[in-house]
Amino acid sequence: MRRLLAFGTLALVACAPKPAADLVILGKTWTGDRAVPLAQGLAIQGDSIVAVGDSAALAKWIGPKTETVRAAGLVTPGFMDDHVHLMEGGAHLASVDLRDAATPEEFTRRIKAFAATLKPGEWITGGDWDHELWPGSPLPDRSWIDSVTPNNPVLVNRLDGHMSLANTAALAAAKIDRSIKPIAGGEIVRRPDGQLTGVLKDEAGVVVESVIPTPTESRQDATLARAMQHAASVGVTGISSVSTTWAGGIAALRRARVNGTLTLRVSNYIPLGEWRSMADSFKANGPGDDWIRLAGVKGLVDGSLGSTTAYFDAPFTDKPATSGFLTTPEDSLRRWITAADSAGLQVVVHAIGDRANGLLLDIFEASAQKNGPRDRRFRIEHAQHLRPRDIPRFAALGVIPSMQPYHAADDGRWAEKRIGAERIKTTYAFRSLLDAKARLMFGSDWFVAPLNPMPGIKAAVTRQTIDGKQPNGFVPEQKITVEEALRAYTVDNAYGMFWEAKLGQLKPGMKADVAVLDRDLLTMPADSLDRTRVRLTVVGGKIVFKAP
Repeated sequence: MRRLLAFGTLALVACAPKPAADLVILGKTWTGDRAVPLAQGLAIQGDSIVAVGDSAALAKWIGPKTETVRAAGLVTPGFMDDHVHLMEGGAHLASVDLRDAATPEEFTRRIKAFAATLKPGEWITGGDWDHELWPGSPLPDRSWIDSVTPNNPVLVNRLDGHMSLANTAALAAAKIDRSIKPIAGGEIVRRPDGQLTGVLKDEAGVVVESVIPTPTESRQDATLARAMQHAASVGVTGISSVSTTWAGGIAALRRARVNGTLTLRVSNYIPLGEWRSMADSFKANGPGDDWIRLAGVKGLVDGSLGSTTAYFDAPFTDKPATSGFLTTPEDSLRRWITAADSAGLQVVVHAIGDRANGLLLDIFEASAQKNGPRDRRFRIEHAQHLRPRDIPRFAALGVIPSMQPYHAADDGRWAEKRIGAERIKTTYAFRSLLDAKARLMFGSDWFVAPLNPMPGIKAAVTRQTIDGKQPNGFVPEQKITVEEALRAYTVDNAYGMFWEAKLGQLKPGMKADVAVLDRDLLTMPADSLDRTRVRLTVVGGKIVFKAP
């Protein structure tokens, strides 16, 4: 049986420079450096890369105490993720899993089983249910779960995070009943008789979220530890953490830094409406360092395609009474984005529908004109459905499309029934954006989709849907190459987080963030890319994950 990794010390130690490398990794290496794209390995000293080259050159860096790794697959820069809900993802790892519950009955059974493990009064959250799996695709109803959760409030979200189901106990905790008035930026789904179903879309769900008890510091620390361990296991070494809170995620990261347990680089973006708080921090302390970055805000224009709350020019094909809506008023978006930009902050904003993306590009352009030239690196998070005329505007305005390719493999199962055959032509328009010279960032939107980059790379390269029904790909003309996908997950993610001087490539002087894979992504069959596994993850020169 072929060994995927070998650890040891090479015989050539006499020629080692002083001091020798702490770690040498040997194997086919994709560096991300256009000048030297491929090598036979690299040497690491402390937290940095000191050499990249062929095996003979690297042997000179090996001393008596050097740890060596031989990789049978591909060595790459540590993967970065452009859009992660970090603490929520860590919490979901310990919550009920409804993602593949294929029937309403299974949905109810899993919630019942999970409730049996809790104390009375403890909340059930997470879930990630997908009603598109269910025959007829009905939305859930609180009546499905009330009888099996009499002692526990429930707020379980659809997998896109833009629609949730609350049970009666959760609605009561939030003081919500049938008399509640419409909520701007959201939707309260009702039965024909006006009673609440418990389904809450976008801002309507925030009303219930606001009454969920804040986790203790020890629970937050445990949640972060789970999230970091999971990230290391899939080769992710740096992320954009969106909608982070000072009291939750950022505080937990700082405690981990003090305790020496931080194994993930995190660029934090707090909610756009709180831009003054981030501006004060930026002015007083700067943007942070290469472990914890505090220099940006994240906004929200609209909802999602799956929840029929994305903001489009034309109505949904399968729900013609609506074309979606703004989750943040346009005047607030313009005011907050312009103010945050004037304070020197990086602004990243969620937009899904074509009208939402066009509006956001307009706001970014107006803000840049008002505030004057600077290296601002505006980002549109998701950029999923674009008008053809808006695609060249990304490069022209210097706006980065910050996208998540696994969503294409997921949404592609049913996107055409939502918006029709014509509008899907520029859905997840990876090829068109790259051809128009945009700089493309990739990630997961974890907890919404798997944090593992491998299914995302496969989705970008093959455009195959997760149900296996589109072997040639969903909108196949938007496929890109493996190397283009790798660059979006490494080099260009580092750029989009203002970390390109130290991260994203394997070359001397860069920080030693490395992923060692069990297969060669550059030569293997494209439809098997998601079978690749991470064997070793290195962050800052330290091994943080080693596969059994």
